[in-house]
Amino acid sequence: MILRSLSDYSSPCNICISVSDSQLLTFTRLIHAYAPCMIIFVLPLAWYSIITKVSKALFSSDEAIGAVSRTSAEKKKAVELKKTSKGLKTLYSTGFIVNFMITLTLTALFLWLYFSVQSDGEVNSFDPFSILGIDTGADLKEIKKAYKKMSLKYHPDKNPNNPQAEATFMMVAKAYEALVDPVAKENYEKYGNPDGKQSLAVSIGLPEFLLDTNNRNLVLLSYLVIMVGVIPFAVWSYYSNSSKFGEKDVMYDSYAWFHHNLNEHTIVKTLPEVLAGSAEFRQRNMTKSAADKEQIAQILNKVRSQMQKPSYNHPVVLKGNVLLHAHLTRQTDVLNAASADDLKYMLRYSSSLIDAMISVCKHQESLNAALNCIRFGQYMAQGMWLKDSELLQLPHFTNKEAEHCSKGKNSASSIVSYIKIPNDSKKGLADFSEEQKQDVFKCCEILPDIAIETKVFVDDDEDDKVYEGDLCTVSVTITRNNLGDNEKAGLVHAPRFPFPKREAWWVALGTKEGKIISIDKVTSPNKVVEHKIKFLAPRKGQYEFDLHVLSNAYIGFDKKDSVELTTLDASTLPEYKIHPDDAELDDEPTLFEEMMNANIEDDSDSDEEDDSDDESEEEGIRELSAAERKKQELQKARKKAASAAGDDSDSDDDEVEEVYTEK
Repeated sequence: MILRSLSDYSSPCNICISVSDSQLLTFTRLIHAYAPCMIIFVLPLAWYSIITKVSKALFSSDEAIGAVSRTSAEKKKAVELKKTSKGLKTLYSTGFIVNFMITLTLTALFLWLYFSVQSDGEVNSFDPFSILGIDTGADLKEIKKAYKKMSLKYHPDKNPNNPQAEATFMMVAKAYEALVDPVAKENYEKYGNPDGKQSLAVSIGLPEFLLDTNNRNLVLLSYLVIMVGVIPFAVWSYYSNSSKFGEKDVMYDSYAWFHHNLNEHTIVKTLPEVLAGSAEFRQRNMTKSAADKEQIAQILNKVRSQMQKPSYNHPVVLKGNVLLHAHLTRQTDVLNAASADDLKYMLRYSSSLIDAMISVCKHQESLNAALNCIRFGQYMAQGMWLKDSELLQLPHFTNKEAEHCSKGKNSASSIVSYIKIPNDSKKGLADFSEEQKQDVFKCCEILPDIAIETKVFVDDDEDDKVYEGDLCTVSVTITRNNLGDNEKAGLVHAPRFPFPKREAWWVALGTKEGKIISIDKVTSPNKVVEHKIKFLAPRKGQYEFDLHVLSNAYIGFDKKDSVELTTLDASTLPEYKIHPDDAELDDEPTLFEEMMNANIEDDSDSDEEDDSDDESEEEGIRELSAAERKKQELQKARKKAASAAGDDSDSDDDEVEEVYTEK
């Protein structure tokens, strides 16, 4: 590969490339024009992505990947997260391997181009002595001898179909002329070129294998495959894959499924089947063998008593529904390895899918369905189901301990009341070891204890009254009493959910009739969090709304409050009077008129200047006020617009002036 400065070579002696097929030349030009640029821009981004993933796999902290074990119940989950989220084995994915191989190939190509230019390239001026292979200052005899030798060696008759030899022959002739011909020699000594002063031109020499006629068919075939096959396929693949997904990276087919199955009458017991029918699981949950069907049938017999009667008998939906119930009823120990992997795959995407279900309920304005979806998310996080005691969220607790805690002195049937009991008086710990007891105490410290405060107001209002059509704000303040002043909420204590989950709270405001006014997910980990809900005040009357604050992962900590609102008739408000300064703004020219006026000033001809001079003489030396100047500018702008539209009548101009005067 040769990088030459052709500015010093005259056009008759430039390197000529003779290619019999124009497509071949086009392809080679494309390669050398665009390939280096594409490589330079793509490689840094690709390597950044690769290095980021590798550093995350090798150097991420346990807390960053959610592998924390605050209790012994979380140790197994932390170990599994370290196995799946850290180490080189986490990089064994098809996407990463393909990305790495392509990036490595492009890097090798770039390095080859770079070192080829460094070793074989030339960026130089025209040097006839170097071209003839003689020392600088050689005498005429040596010049003629070298010329005769090289011209015979590179003559086109001795090198047919060899563009490089032909170009070299032309350069040898040009070098000989520069050293022998007086005019050419003078030009060379003055301008560095025997043809005189030349413009700068830089080009990259093409590899020989691209110009070899024997390789022409291969090059053209490669061009055809890349331009007609590879590139369109890559674009189609990317578009077809990305077009399947909507908000929250959830597939559009899943949204359609949720819209079909969710309504105001949806209950929690039917939601596992709705989630199981998501488009993300349809290929994964397809039963492929008789053993899979037998496994699903065995699990179905164990969980049937706690399942809603299935509405769909499709194998994919049935399998997902059964696996989810195995998780909810804590019977995952009966799953084989394949079924356990399928369940883990479903749990990985369950949070985003449940959020999508809530957004569908929001679109339908169904408050009851949205609240049930949130509660279903709580059950999924804790691995519990409808009839289970809230105390099963505590580590090592079973139905036996939960039943014992609900009887006798210091009994507690709810998780909130159990937390308030002093540690030395807590029941259900008789059969626990000291480590298990400490796990329970630690979990009680992690579980949330919130208080909510609400306030209704209108922004920038002088009083507390709300009138019809006002933009109302309901301020909801959530205080985490279990946190210190500078402490932040951490990961949810959910040993049975195999992925890390951050604590968050759903804030929903609805009417008594079950219509959603607002529903949002508050993810701030601060001790005190303020969330504002804005909506237009309804018609005159007294209203009472329901405010729900629900956890995204814990059961039994939800809060409900009433928000009262009294709206007054807007007609009782005092009449709004426009300030004189604001009234003058109506006479201000619009932005378009100001732009037109600026164009008039720039493009005004001598006739307009004369007219303005005459007008100024008639009016005298009196200086115009700001309002008068704006009036004149507005008139000029409107005249200009009218003349551009082909309307030059004087009556229109008078009309403009009259309208302006009326204002």
